[in-house]
Amino acid sequence: MKFVDVTNDVAFRKIFGNENRKEVLISFLNAVLAFEEGKKILDVTILNPYQLPKLSGGKSTIVDVKAKDQNDNWFIVEMQVTEAEDFEKRVLYYTSQSYTDQINRGDAYNQLNPAYFIGILEFSVSQNTNYISRHRVLDVETGENIIQDIEFNFIELPKFNKQETELTTIIDQWIYFIKNAENLEVIPENTKDEGLKVAYKTADQHNWSKQELDDYNKIFIREADDRGKITLAEKRGEQKGKIEGKIEGKIEVAKNGLQLGLSINDIIKLTGLTQEEIENI
Repeated sequence: MKFVDVTNDVAFRKIFGNENRKEVLISFLNAVLAFEEGKKILDVTILNPYQLPKLSGGKSTIVDVKAKDQNDNWFIVEMQVTEAEDFEKRVLYYTSQSYTDQINRGDAYNQLNPAYFIGILEFSVSQNTNYISRHRVLDVETGENIIQDIEFNFIELPKFNKQETELTTIIDQWIYFIKNAENLEVIPENTKDEGLKVAYKTADQHNWSKQELDDYNKIFIREADDRGKITLAEKRGEQKGKIEGKIEGKIEVAKNGLQLGLSINDIIKLTGLTQEEIENI
């Protein structure tokens, strides 16, 4: 077997947003949210199902799958590879929007159902040493959770360093899959969950069409191009800084020379500045 990189845009949507393989998303959501018996997710409706992306634009640093379950709870599962400014505000806005969009103006508030955000991040955001953290609206003193309808779950991949033999829970196995699948050749022996098994099979490149593989690889090409643009911009910025620094240094030398009474010709020789530039100083 040769598995794809699950964090790739095309791969992530194909695995988690596949209407024909909903058991994958159901298993993952139940693993992350750990609902009690009787509240576990049995079925989901995927609201933005998988389709090949339009590759004309730039790299998307955020790719998500939206769904709701049999109880009309709403879920956003998001993969974000690059830390962005105001990340926390965007997550709050995005999740709140999914919550408020459930009703129209004038509708009864009791029609609103809980919204859960699950962010799979390739960077760290919290002080929690665990790789997964759950955030709710709580009373600062008592910890009471009166406002219960919105919850944020962050999975910070840099904090997950468990080996195959250390995977003791289903969520461990899921995050191991997300982070390490592309480096594996077989499905780990301790994989018992049917949804996770299907995820591995979906991630096997042998089960992909040529068009899907082409688009999958184009994502990496586009990422490399974007990194190249950033590197070039940084180099140009450094060069500009060096040039500006040299000019500032020459101006400082010229000022000192003038204060010491040196002739303009002598300052020209010392700095390389023109007579007009020195006269302006």
